[in-house]
Amino acid sequence: MRAFLLVWTALWISGCAAAPTAPVIRLADLRPLSAKATGEVLPLRVSVAAVISPKGTAEGYQPLLDYLAAKLDRPVELVQRRTYAETNDLVEQGFVDLAFVCTSAYVAGHEKFGMELLAAPQVSGISVYYSVLIVPASSTAASMADLRGKVFAFTDPMSYTGRVYPTYLVQQLGSTPDQFFVRTFYTYNHDDAVRAVAQGLADGAAVDSLVLDFALARDPALAKQVHVIHRSSAFGIPPVVVNPNTRPQLKATLQSLLLNMADDPMGKQALQALGFERFVPTDDSAYNSVRELVKAVGPLSP
Repeated sequence: MRAFLLVWTALWISGCAAAPTAPVIRLADLRPLSAKATGEVLPLRVSVAAVISPKGTAEGYQPLLDYLAAKLDRPVELVQRRTYAETNDLVEQGFVDLAFVCTSAYVAGHEKFGMELLAAPQVSGISVYYSVLIVPASSTAASMADLRGKVFAFTDPMSYTGRVYPTYLVQQLGSTPDQFFVRTFYTYNHDDAVRAVAQGLADGAAVDSLVLDFALARDPALAKQVHVIHRSSAFGIPPVVVNPNTRPQLKATLQSLLLNMADDPMGKQALQALGFERFVPTDDSAYNSVRELVKAVGPLSP
């Protein structure tokens, strides 16, 4: 018995000696708890690909963000990035809940990580758009062939209307942009590409027809500075997308809100600010023609 007590006492003493000391908490080092821990409502994060300038995006999409915030009773945060690829990364990594992307960005995102369609805008009763080739009003160019040896403005490396399609036109002439143009540069949005042509900084550019129409409607004087010399066939309109792992309930709620916007006075005003009639359901097959042309053009690197 005495031996047992000696062993137990030794173990107890060694255990006490090995026990870690309590951590020292310094109040100055504490940080606010996350929204999840405090019960605060996390904002809905929305990203808009840089089809138009950051300022134009913030102004044009604010009524839509306000509409979503009011209907969800939840803060809505706009997350902007410079390039289409960066916007796709936000969706892939789950950093945003909803995104407005361009057609080729959707095709790339769908192939890479299963980016999912939520809805598509409708304009003039249809959900298509075009790539339009524009030149300064004073230019004598009548086609892409006439822009050989000129300065050309691309919008974004991943832009379908602003990079893929004009590259296709150049390839049809048996050349590549590097060989065909004396110089090219990126504007990283379509309204700046229009402005570059209007101001004579570029001899030509290919832009989103919706952006051009909206720009001309806001500034009729612009019609005297640029003119269209080529219009592509119709392609699936830039869609609204989500990450494939988005919670089904959130996805269904967002889709319902978008599809019913035109029937709500606040929603209708938000649509008008963007130049849309409504949002409608869309299908992946609507972008097959985009896939075909992207495949024909091949990998596009800046």
